[in-house]
Formats: sequence, structure tokens, C-alpha cells
Amino acid sequence: MPLWLEAVDFATEVYKFCEVGKLRTDYRMKDQIRAAVASISNNIAEGFEYQNNRIFIRFLLYAKGSSGELFNQFTILSKAGMIVQPTYEYFSNRSLRIGKKIGGFIQYLKKSANP
Repeated sequence: MPLWLEAVDFATEVYKFCEVGKLRTDYRMKDQIRAAVASISNNIAEGFEYQNNRIFIRFLLYAKGSSGELFNQFTILSKAGMIVQPTYEYFSNRSLRIGKKIGGFIQYLKKSANP
């Protein structure tokens, strides 16, 4: 599933980013960021495995919430001066984009479940 794979790739990128700069030693924030980004692909995968659209949609909503949480965490890092503006823009825009894709997929599943 392309959306799940995109979320996995993003999580891998964020994990690597957490090991550089000021974030490397901010263990609490690093753990929160890693948990949020991993939660995106985890919830997509878990929901898919139930093979039930209603349950899958619920897990997709959790994944979408995690993308919003990640956006918030990068906003905090930016405002606190922990990351530079281009880094903030890259990661925050990427988390918003994944959230929008999840939202679009949710709408597609709702329409296909209720013709």
C-alpha cells in the first residue's frame, strides 16, 4: 500500500533526523517525535489487518491524529529555536501532506462503504 510505505519512509527519515543536532540529546522530545511518527504507519498497518472498512477508518483516524501531533511537535521545535526554518518547513509540510492523504483515503473508504 503506497500510503503505508510513504509513512514508513517518513518515519525512517525522522528517526535519522532525531540523531543529529540539538534534538539528539533532548530525549523526551525525541521519544515523543519517534512515537508519533511510528504511530502513523503502525495504525495504517494495524487497521488494514482487520479487513473491515469501519475498523480500518478508525485506525486511519488515529494515524491522521498522529500526523497532526508530529506537525505540532515540529512547530514547537521551530519556535524554541531547536531546528532551523528550512528543516521545520520540510518536516511540518511532509506531516501535513501525509495527514491530508490519509484524510482523502478515509473519504474514499466512506464513499465505497456507503454507495
